[in-house]
Amino acid sequence: MSKLLPPHGGKGLTVTLLEGSERDAELKKAQGLRKVEISRGERGDLIMIGTGGFSPLGGFMTREDWKGVCENMLLADGTFWPVPVNLSVSKEDFDAINDGDEVALYFAEKDEFMATMKITQKWEKSEDDKKWECETVYKGQGEESADDVFWKIAMEDHPGVQRVMADKNYFLAGPVKVLSEGDFPTKFKGTYMRPADARAEFDKRGWGTVAALQLRNPMHRSHEHLVKIAIEVCDGAFIHSLIGALKPGDIPAEVRIECINTLIDGYFVKDFAVQGGYPLDMRYAGPREALLHATFRQNYGVSHMIIGRDHAGVGDFYTLFEAQEIFDRIPYAQEGCPDPGKALLCKPLKIDWTFYCKKCDGMASMRTCPHGKDDRVILSGTKLRKALSDGEPVVDHFGREEVLEILREYYAGLTEKVEVKMQKAASGADMK
Repeated sequence: MSKLLPPHGGKGLTVTLLEGSERDAELKKAQGLRKVEISRGERGDLIMIGTGGFSPLGGFMTREDWKGVCENMLLADGTFWPVPVNLSVSKEDFDAINDGDEVALYFAEKDEFMATMKITQKWEKSEDDKKWECETVYKGQGEESADDVFWKIAMEDHPGVQRVMADKNYFLAGPVKVLSEGDFPTKFKGTYMRPADARAEFDKRGWGTVAALQLRNPMHRSHEHLVKIAIEVCDGAFIHSLIGALKPGDIPAEVRIECINTLIDGYFVKDFAVQGGYPLDMRYAGPREALLHATFRQNYGVSHMIIGRDHAGVGDFYTLFEAQEIFDRIPYAQEGCPDPGKALLCKPLKIDWTFYCKKCDGMASMRTCPHGKDDRVILSGTKLRKALSDGEPVVDHFGREEVLEILREYYAGLTEKVEVKMQKAASGADMK
């Protein structure tokens, strides 16, 4: 019997991905339905719904779900959920579709039918609604989220806000039957995992407690240190990389996967570390996204989510440990849930700011190192990307040399580089 946490929502894995003859029949039906185009971000959400990664969601949210998630982090039925998962459509599609209709969800970039969907609700968001969503979900406590600053810069500097405001004002809700996982299973063969795959791997290893590390940057010494701490207190660690879309200037998934494999091969006991990939695009929602990461990781069998400094942040919209603090304020975190399956069971593994200390002669944190700022090598993915992008030397103890060689080769092959903006969290400006 599995020792892993049950999936979120109390209903087991909600899998809507069809396979075999059932998929063939539904795909044939899709070709005769009204074709509704979806965005790249919606495609990632759809695949997560299909594979059970977004359990208990079986489709896109109603207006009641959306409002409850933004306002209280609860779906309409009282299940914890921290970030909206919506499907926006054109006015033409909205007007032509009625409740009860079935439509085909189509990803034009790859010329692929991704799913069929039965419409249970048509609903709208005004521009004010979208701004309210941005303020409740994406606005943090950092200096760039101050009331007199946020809307002056968010449309230019916050990818999550850009995504919400770029949505059309018309939305469809309803269950989906997913027909495809896109090119993720082939492009990332051996790394891409469905929740059931991850659970089977953890069960095979006899794990009951599993800590996940969220990665969107190359794995540097601080990440390595975090995972090794987690392995000491849990049965094993799941290094779980985002393989969907990032913002310009971030490093592609293929390169990051090679870096992680190199680290696991050279610096980990393989019995206690597993690498996996998942197909979402980053939302950069900081604290709310940290909660989303814990929520869907529970579906993968994870019991603890590693939350360090500036988790899922962008710019200076969030304070350094805001993503840790939010776990203490979520519904059901400190009081009983009427249905325990609806509460978030995956716990945060909160770890302080980590760095290399020259005087300690090793990795340390603010809680373990008594020395000053001048003795510390401040590690961050953004700082590493900026140094490599600008052709600057990488300071000693920042990363493993084998990994840095992979990254240098990648940057040397770029014909066009994107300027990497340094925020305070990455530069170490806030370190005392």
